[in-house]
Amino acid sequence: MNANDPGQPPAASGSSWSQDLPTPSVALAVGAHPDDIEFGAGGTLAKWARGGCHIHHLVLTDGSKGTWDPDADTAALVERRSMEQLEAHRLLGGRSTPTMLGAVDGELTSSLEMRSAVSRAIREIRPDVVLTHDPWKRYRLHPDHRETGKIVCDAVVAARDPHFHREHGLAPHRPQHLLLWEADVPDHVEDIVHVLDIKLDALHAHASQFESTMKATDDDGLAAFDLRIRNRARELGQPHGLIAAEVFHRMSDL
Repeated sequence: MNANDPGQPPAASGSSWSQDLPTPSVALAVGAHPDDIEFGAGGTLAKWARGGCHIHHLVLTDGSKGTWDPDADTAALVERRSMEQLEAHRLLGGRSTPTMLGAVDGELTSSLEMRSAVSRAIREIRPDVVLTHDPWKRYRLHPDHRETGKIVCDAVVAARDPHFHREHGLAPHRPQHLLLWEADVPDHVEDIVHVLDIKLDALHAHASQFESTMKATDDDGLAAFDLRIRNRARELGQPHGLIAAEVFHRMSDL
């Protein structure tokens, strides 16, 4: 597996892993682009939604560079990707509308304005668990993935402390857990065997990304993509006695 493949790291094992958080009441997943959440945590979110969790999507950029066509209508692409994200959220079991902050794809920075926006979302949604990219993943090329992880980690601190962003006029909120996908040092595993097909359906909702991200230009290519995702889930689960899994670095006692 290539270090820059989206969503999940190579399989790893260890003696200090935790497994399967209790289903939270509310979860907030924050991705750099439309489709990042489905790659990184789609199975976990689908499982929790089936268990009654209210799942939320927050996407920081507009996805406007998500094509290899140099002549593409980027305004139309932004609208299409927003609709794809809405459908993917619905397929995972989401009951809300994804929040799209609209930063220009590829130009995201870890600014005070972005930290404020994400911490506001945490205070409004009040999630038990926040999920996002690991900002410390080595050899990650895409700057938006790195920056999103930084912004979310900073926003968790800001959201829990009453002296940050008092202008929000909202009570502080401290999530119980932060789960980082694409983790450089994973230490938590979630069993997704019963929802892997739902994860794939949600990924298929991002049809604009078939060529650029999924390397799927026809039915055979899409079948090969599905097989790669299934094999990766199997490889991640195998060290833990699971048929299919997603893995994260877990931070608790935030």
